[in-house]
Amino acid sequence: MNTIRILAVDDHMMTMVGYKYILEDAHFKDFVVQMDMANTFESGKAKIKESADAVPYDILLLDIQLAPIREGVACTGEDLGIIARKISPTSKIVFLSSFSDNYRINSIMKTVNPEGYMVKTEINEDALKEMVEVVLTDPPYYTKKAMVAIRNKMSSDIYLDDNDKKILYYLSIGTKTKDMIEYISLSLPGIENRKRQLKEIFGVGKENDYALITAAREKGFI
Repeated sequence: MNTIRILAVDDHMMTMVGYKYILEDAHFKDFVVQMDMANTFESGKAKIKESADAVPYDILLLDIQLAPIREGVACTGEDLGIIARKISPTSKIVFLSSFSDNYRINSIMKTVNPEGYMVKTEINEDALKEMVEVVLTDPPYYTKKAMVAIRNKMSSDIYLDDNDKKILYYLSIGTKTKDMIEYISLSLPGIENRKRQLKEIFGVGKENDYALITAAREKGFI
């Protein structure tokens, strides 16, 4: 019987243990599941690279909010998904996250184009088993809340690029806007303009930078 290799990357160990217990114990018609786990961005990235050089994982289960951005280097599940697309292109990617808002999900649809997205409040044994079967044979697989978000896709094509993410990071650690030119390849007027755009994206309009950081953190971008 074939073995389907799955890697789960989530900073909540008990959550992954639950996935592992369910999937390895589930009855599938033509295969069995073997699941590995990683609880940090770096360990997940290392396991994906290691497997890509040998036997690539069939499915990658990624949480979005793995850890804060540090030293200006992004380390979210979305960023890991982008990397995985490049180094392990045959692996199917499924996000399992508590985030269900339209913008966050559709941002991931654009940057990673995963084979599935499951909102954690909708995950149970049957849903996990069905997800694996669908993703392997006829993707994509979305839980109900994820599907609603995708159908309500924002009409705007604005998305967060590397400079946007760096602006949010440096704001979150208290860096003054005028000092960001040392770390971001934009002029001061360019950074100010990006900040105004980000406030519009996150629905805080003319509020202060703290409101922007709070909204971005709530949506999993920091």
